[in-house]
This record gives sequence, C-alpha cells and structure tokens, in this order.
Amino acid sequence: MSADQPDPDAPGSEENTAALLFEKWSVDDIEYRDVSTERYITVTPVANTMGRHADKQFKKSQISIVERLINRLMQTEENTGKKQLTTRMVRDAFDIVHDRTGENPVQVLVRAVENSAPREETVRLKYGGISVPKAVDVSPQRRVDQALKFIAEGVQNASFKTETDAAEALAQQLMGAADGDVDTYSVNQKEEKERVAAAAR
Repeated sequence: MSADQPDPDAPGSEENTAALLFEKWSVDDIEYRDVSTERYITVTPVANTMGRHADKQFKKSQISIVERLINRLMQTEENTGKKQLTTRMVRDAFDIVHDRTGENPVQVLVRAVENSAPREETVRLKYGGISVPKAVDVSPQRRVDQALKFIAEGVQNASFKTETDAAEALAQQLMGAADGDVDTYSVNQKEEKERVAAAAR
C-alpha cells in the first residue's frame, strides 16, 4: 500500500465509521418487496431510542423495526420491562439466523414482517341487532403491527414451558416467515385472517 492511499482498517476510515446494528449487521441496501409497508418498516442501527416517540401515537413507524420487535417481545408476563434481556435474545437470534442462512438477519426480519402482514381482516357490522362480518382492507401501518404481534406470539408459544430456547424460537419464526412457510405461526395466522375475510366478502 502506498503512502498516499488511506488504510481501510484505520479507525477514521469510512468503513469503520458506518453505523451497524449490534455492531455487526449493516442496515444499508435492505430490499423491500411490499411497496405498501415499505414506509412503515424503518431500519436504523439504533436498537433503543429510550422511548423518544412514546407520547406520539403515529410516530411509532419512525422507530427501528428491530426495536419494535424487541418491545413487542417484552409484552408478556415473564418479560415485561426486561429490555436488556430481550435485546440480548434478539441479538442471539440474529446470530443464529446468519449462521444458518448466511444472510443479513435484518433483511430476514424485514421479509418476515412482509410475509406475516395480513392484507384483509373482518369487522363486525350491526344491522338491526344482527351482527354481520364484513371484510375490509388492512392499513399498511396496522399490517406491520399485526405481523410483529404474530411473530411475538409465535415465539411465546414455541418457547414457553418447552425445551426450546427463546432465541432459537425467534430465529425459527423469522426464518420460517421469511420463507413464507405456512407451518410458521405468524404466516399461519396471516393466512387464517385472510381466509376468514375472503369468506365474509
């Protein structure tokens, strides 16, 4: 290397100053297959914003999808408020996903959310005391909310009172949902919601 060429491993180089999620995973060049949910799936290298958007109802979509997943996983009786524990679990799950697929786990998460987001659901309308189900389109923001809920429920069901580790259960959910596997809880729930909605048209 010549004296006038910068050392790529130097502390001030551009490669080292790029922010990485968990100091491992790049959040650049993430591909989105679903145009409708793209603006609601924010990918940033920050895994904890300290509740910056907590008082703003519709600002949640500005929070990183990884942090939203962490927050969703905390909404159980056992993990309530344990953010460090849950963050460590997500970090371990990302390592498992990368070891088994060779892909960027952030990309796998984005694909899993897209494949777990229902496009239709049912509401109940009352006509003269009679309750009638009606199929409606789901807004993009609610689609992302539902996908994160299904993934978190799948992890809870797979790891609670079983020998399966929570990080392992999360990795399985993400990989299965990213592949569109119907046997995965989150994809199964999405398909079920759309099936019920199709019958209510």
